[in-house]
Amino acid sequence: MTNSLKPCVLITGFAPFGGENINPSWQAVQALEGLNIDGFTIQTKELPCEFDTSIHALQVAINKYSPHVVLCIGQAGGRADISIERVAINVNDARIADNANNQPIDTPVVPAGPAAYFTNLPIKRILLALHQSDIPASISNTAGTYVCNHIMYGLMHEIALHHQNVKGGFVHIPYLPSQAVHHNGAPSMSQQTVESALKVIITAAISNKSDLKVAAGTTH
Repeated sequence: MTNSLKPCVLITGFAPFGGENINPSWQAVQALEGLNIDGFTIQTKELPCEFDTSIHALQVAINKYSPHVVLCIGQAGGRADISIERVAINVNDARIADNANNQPIDTPVVPAGPAAYFTNLPIKRILLALHQSDIPASISNTAGTYVCNHIMYGLMHEIALHHQNVKGGFVHIPYLPSQAVHHNGAPSMSQQTVESALKVIITAAISNKSDLKVAAGTTH
């Protein structure tokens, strides 16, 4: 287990899924391994794009590293910016099968668990920091009902039960350009920009400042 005197941030990405050869989340995340940001060492972990086993893999990594902050990153093909997720809901409703050929429909992530969990990251402060760095970003109020929502709910449930002092949340990122060329009209973001965004997010997340009260909601 990581020495608690050496604070760290655990950041995860996913394996490729849905016919893609790469997953931009892991492509960007793995590049940050071992980086030091404001005294925090970055530890990284690739999660399987599978229901249930992904949560177990995340729990193992949390227990191994004892992080102060956990950030889970996932691909959202079709989105144009960095999407900071506000909430995860207690439902699996898979439009496509995961990498283990599981396709749960209308099942709970955690039986008898709360209907939803909110991130405890300072999402408005993160949003402002990204905008000040000229990185397109927004607050998202849906993490979907696939493995990304599944892992965010699992993360926040784990924090609520066993790691109340840990900050955690989920961020969706667009396709890389090399993926977008195969999806007519799909937006993309360079890996360099995504890596820069992750560094900004980490810096904001590890601060002890309270979140900002600024409007970042949507009308639909």
